[in-house]
Amino acid sequence: MAEPKVKYDRQLRIWGEQGQAALEKASICLLNCGPTGSETLKNLVLGGVGSITVVDGSKVEEGDLGNNFMVDEASVGQSKAKCVCAFLQELNDAVKAKFIEEHPKELIETNPSFFSQFTLVIATQLVEDSMVKLDRICREANVILLFARSYGLMGLVRISVKEHTVIESKPDHFLDDLRLNNPWPELRRFAETIDLNTADAVVHKHTPYIIILVKLAEEWANTHGGNLPSTREEKRQLKDLIKSKMITADEENYKEAVEASYKLFSPQGTGPNLQKIIDDSCTEVDSSSSDFWVMVAALKEFIANEGGGETPLEGSIPDMTSSTELYINLQKTYQAKAEADFLVMEQKVRNLLKKIGRDPASISKANIKSFCKNARKLAVCRYRLIEDEFNSPVQPELQKYLTDEDYGTAVGLYILLRAADRFAANYNKFPGQFDGEMDEDISRLKTTAVGLLNDLGCNGSALSEDLINEMCRYGASELHAVAAFVGGVASQEVIKLITRQFIPMSGTFIFNGIDHKSQLLLL
Repeated sequence: MAEPKVKYDRQLRIWGEQGQAALEKASICLLNCGPTGSETLKNLVLGGVGSITVVDGSKVEEGDLGNNFMVDEASVGQSKAKCVCAFLQELNDAVKAKFIEEHPKELIETNPSFFSQFTLVIATQLVEDSMVKLDRICREANVILLFARSYGLMGLVRISVKEHTVIESKPDHFLDDLRLNNPWPELRRFAETIDLNTADAVVHKHTPYIIILVKLAEEWANTHGGNLPSTREEKRQLKDLIKSKMITADEENYKEAVEASYKLFSPQGTGPNLQKIIDDSCTEVDSSSSDFWVMVAALKEFIANEGGGETPLEGSIPDMTSSTELYINLQKTYQAKAEADFLVMEQKVRNLLKKIGRDPASISKANIKSFCKNARKLAVCRYRLIEDEFNSPVQPELQKYLTDEDYGTAVGLYILLRAADRFAANYNKFPGQFDGEMDEDISRLKTTAVGLLNDLGCNGSALSEDLINEMCRYGASELHAVAAFVGGVASQEVIKLITRQFIPMSGTFIFNGIDHKSQLLLL
């Protein structure tokens, strides 16, 4: 299979072969293939997902030609699902594409078991009532669900899944795992074999900064009751101590040591995020536990015992000024410790699997290795049912957004979109959908929105008149520019969810096309 490697070359650099394999195994269902759905799916088809199923019961109308690139004049009067599906298939013949001519709303009502065959469902342009029903169906079936919606100049994206665990969270900034302030015996012994006061200028100039810092931290601790610098003043003094060891002004390794001295103060042990995961009740594993939680349970044991409060060592070191020989030996010291930690972890995982009645070999070596390498960066995301968010949003958060200047427009649009759905349920049309009824619709939408706010316990919260007018002006239109943006955001989240890499967004994402702002509401 050499061909797909070339085909997907650029993205393989981002999510690697494992990520690409996960995409190629995924089967995705799209509900409604208007511009928002088509744009989302286009990005995923180009990315090489395994299979797509397009569900839409409508026919292509003249109006669709103005906002959907995936239908043309020849499609008018034909099944929209069929036309969009054929167009998407042209983009990538490796993807299995099929369509179903049925209205998603009816499918949700009459055939809930239909959804259990998919890895992930992308539901676009659904109204509140259908969203709530579909969410329950997908939770039951353990299918990941993503809602996406464009409405005039606003957009909404919301993930819904009981629990999503990430091993490769790939944070932008993360401290190297060097253990400078907590060296293990082999690193300490390695450092002891090197003399910083050597008279050999070449050796002095090529001692890697890791060794310089380990030795000077120890020297400092010996004269300060075993403690490392804690105050600003002490940290400055330590930097002066490092500088004082320089023989000439051009010793890059000592400059690197001064610049990297902050790494000495990285807290030992586990950070608060990891601690929360380790303290989670899911670490009490049984036969129904996921691989992730089995490995976390093993990690918990490791940290408490062999790790002495630390996670398995990652085992890589950054580039630094050093003689080749010293750098390679240092690298070997780190790799040997990482390998030893991995073997202990692997044994723990195998023992746990056996204990819960699963095949001890059912988690691969590669997965355990990746888990050890990323142990400090694990993430667990849990999402509220959309019904819970709709009926009882987190009160303090909602109140805060309603009174916060920064969030006012985003939360206003969110409330008005929900009010527009209520409006549609009452009047069988969306506000501003038909000409000549604008003024009446504005006052009706306002009344509906006030009623909704009261139901949510936010009596007396006012929404801006401008926003209400704007919402009616949208008339439930789906603008291509907004749909393309929302589809881009949605497909990016889908890729995070399927590859289990990077951290998917939490909360409800609101795009405000009026002033080009994107915000997350944690309700």
